[in-house]
Amino acid sequence: MRIAASLGLAAGVAFALSTGVSADSGVPDGDWRTINRDLAATRYSPLDQINRSNVAGLQQAWAVPLRSFGNAVPLVIGGTMFIPAGQRVLALDADSGAEIWVHEEPRPEGAPQFGGGVSSRGVGYWAGDAGHGPRILVMAGNTKLLALDAATGKPIEGFGTDGKIDVGIGYGGTPTIVGNIAVIGAASLENPQGAPGNPRAFDIVTGAKVWEFQTVPKKGEPFNETWGDGWENRGGTNMWGFMATADEASGTVYLPIGGPAHNYYGGDRPGSNLFGNSIVAVDARTGAYKWHFQTVHHDLWDADQPSVGPLVHVTVDGKPATAIATIGKTSYFYFLDAATGEPVHPVIETPVPAGDVPTEYYHPTQPIPVKTPPLSRVAMSKSDIVTADDTTPEHAAACEKMWNDAGGYINLGPFTPFNYKEHDAPPRSTIQFPGGIGGVNWGGPAADPKTGWVYVNAIDTSLVGWVEKVPEGAAPYSFDATQAPAYDRASVNGKGPFFSFGAPLDGKFDENGRPTGPVAPCYKPPWARLTAVDANTGEIKWAVPLGIYETLPENKQLLGNAGSAGPTVTAGGLVFVGATNDKRFRAFDSASGKQLWEANLGNNANANPMSYRGKSGKQYVAIFAGGSVMAFALPGE
Repeated sequence: MRIAASLGLAAGVAFALSTGVSADSGVPDGDWRTINRDLAATRYSPLDQINRSNVAGLQQAWAVPLRSFGNAVPLVIGGTMFIPAGQRVLALDADSGAEIWVHEEPRPEGAPQFGGGVSSRGVGYWAGDAGHGPRILVMAGNTKLLALDAATGKPIEGFGTDGKIDVGIGYGGTPTIVGNIAVIGAASLENPQGAPGNPRAFDIVTGAKVWEFQTVPKKGEPFNETWGDGWENRGGTNMWGFMATADEASGTVYLPIGGPAHNYYGGDRPGSNLFGNSIVAVDARTGAYKWHFQTVHHDLWDADQPSVGPLVHVTVDGKPATAIATIGKTSYFYFLDAATGEPVHPVIETPVPAGDVPTEYYHPTQPIPVKTPPLSRVAMSKSDIVTADDTTPEHAAACEKMWNDAGGYINLGPFTPFNYKEHDAPPRSTIQFPGGIGGVNWGGPAADPKTGWVYVNAIDTSLVGWVEKVPEGAAPYSFDATQAPAYDRASVNGKGPFFSFGAPLDGKFDENGRPTGPVAPCYKPPWARLTAVDANTGEIKWAVPLGIYETLPENKQLLGNAGSAGPTVTAGGLVFVGATNDKRFRAFDSASGKQLWEANLGNNANANPMSYRGKSGKQYVAIFAGGSVMAFALPGE
């Protein structure tokens, strides 16, 4: 079955055609060649110079302020680090942070101070071929794909114009490079009627477009019927994730596709809405459809698929397989056969609650894994409100008051949709979990290919609101600010006065009802966990709270306080993770979850860590935090 239209294969595209994922990632031990280290997206370093026995001695080796913000993961190839920084792409000596070269993009006229530069999430690396040297590829100005000489930083002549091609719909992630093909997503925003969110592929040598995958099938194409009449010009349904996963041996790219717009209302798109909220496997050469797995049918929860997750070898019931370990905002973990997309551990279509919005379509079931429980909170009743013993008496009292003042929040379990409220009626709030930004977001999992264990930062968040009809004459909600009413306006498209169920730890609000101090969730902790799951069995091996609240008494601080970034695992038996809102960088024992090391970065590290070997032979662990890249190593030569 073919879904995407091939636009012709550009000259110079080469692939090694075989089947399966090589046990060897093909990446030299000391390198970190994609933002997830390898195309299999394992975020696993085979280095073990830093290990369980000595990680307690890890110290900062160097730091370079980049005068930029974001969540970039640097690449290291042969001891040279490549990282984006605002308007610039830099090559640094990975042992010292010393600058080797810098490429600076001109700031577009009228662009804000921190706008119009290169992607804040990372770069891609192409090793070159017989006729062309290695290249760095990066999104520039959102809509341009820029190719630079990896040795000099100069734009590549013959790649589009002045080293750039215009890709049309912009993208803020990093190119996924498979053979001589660069695959990018589409940051098409989430307007219900808008630009397509189709992933596309380009020839790395010439810049010619090779293929485009249609995420919302057009009339006459397979799966178009899953949209009713709501397929035409449908917005959202895009690949905004920072990178795809790929198997170069079989020439397969696995695309993470987000949910359709609107985020919380879908009455104008009745059906399961393929390929929204799906992992889609395509031929890297042509974009031809291979298989898909949809993690959420008819999304009403903004439950995007932010990443694909790693490819990992597993043995299930005595049979070997290569599985994709994928988990998204719902916090449900799926292990899919990489060749077919079929679950290697059972998944059951399970009845879920329907809402009462008059014009809505509610899909009757959702795919629920049997073996692995959700890694974040997915339901709540009043008995789950925090107590004074959990946090503080003031916090608990404020939470209780919020619940009572609202008349209670409606939650019917996993996949509870927002309920309907007449425009002039009193509040009738639904509370959802994991709540839009919860579960596992763009940071995604890391995997140890030796054990088949997968490591995840999963967070608990909530979203409170309802669906309300747009008053006559009002513009519907849109990401286009020129068309949109205030963000907190309730409407038939589901944008109500949403907020999370949280309260200040000191229980105090100012005259405008705003908290005067740190806010914490109102449901029982922990609120973020670092979790290890055995992909061979689906069993949770361990889970520990991730992040602290320093304003609480010492014996109550470890409640979980993390954001969207993820972990990295190494052969030294370590899991490194920043991600927390307490400005810490930590290392845990990969077998037990015991914390072995911690550093205060001075700023939150909203980025995934990485590890590499410098030309000196020394192993480093690096992370981007507070506008600087910081590298850590063991002391001594």
